[in-house]
Amino acid sequence: MLTGSDFPERVETPRLAVRRFVDADAPRVLSILSRLDVIRWLDNPPFVPMADLDAARAWVVRVNAREAEDPLQAWRALEVRETGVMAGTVLVSRMERIDGGFVGEYELGWHLHPDSAGHGYATEGAAAHARSAFAAGHASLVIGMYPDNAPSAAVARRLGAEDLGEVPDDPWYGGVSRHFTLRPEHLDATEVRE
Repeated sequence: MLTGSDFPERVETPRLAVRRFVDADAPRVLSILSRLDVIRWLDNPPFVPMADLDAARAWVVRVNAREAEDPLQAWRALEVRETGVMAGTVLVSRMERIDGGFVGEYELGWHLHPDSAGHGYATEGAAAHARSAFAAGHASLVIGMYPDNAPSAAVARRLGAEDLGEVPDDPWYGGVSRHFTLRPEHLDATEVRE
């Protein structure tokens, strides 16, 4: 079992810095999480856009604190090294079941600002963060999404994740979801641009 977080503060790939969030990220967090075209993929309805900069600052504090609460989870900003623009988020998050139970499952997830989509940043950042998660002690990660989230399914496939298909009663979010599982050997067997 981990004591403290074994996730690195910062990992660099050829194009990205996968790093802890800082307060200066709050305006970009607001720009991302106030968009219905982004948040509609992230949780269950009703989808409530982030309200203001204070809410974004509180979000940054909250996601950084999650690591102290459970060192097997970590949320990181994806920063484009060439421009310094925070493109989005990659995360390994504890998965609480709808019934309130927790059986040791963790999710690999990501979301980007639409102006940063289509460049391979989600795949590159998720691969780097998954490698950090496996080095920190995870044996596998769940990747869950709405069944019609084709862009995220494509990222999961590029990572080499095993497609488990549609699950009619998602134990974490309810309803129908599409699930993938990612293990270290999947990344090792896949050519992921980093």
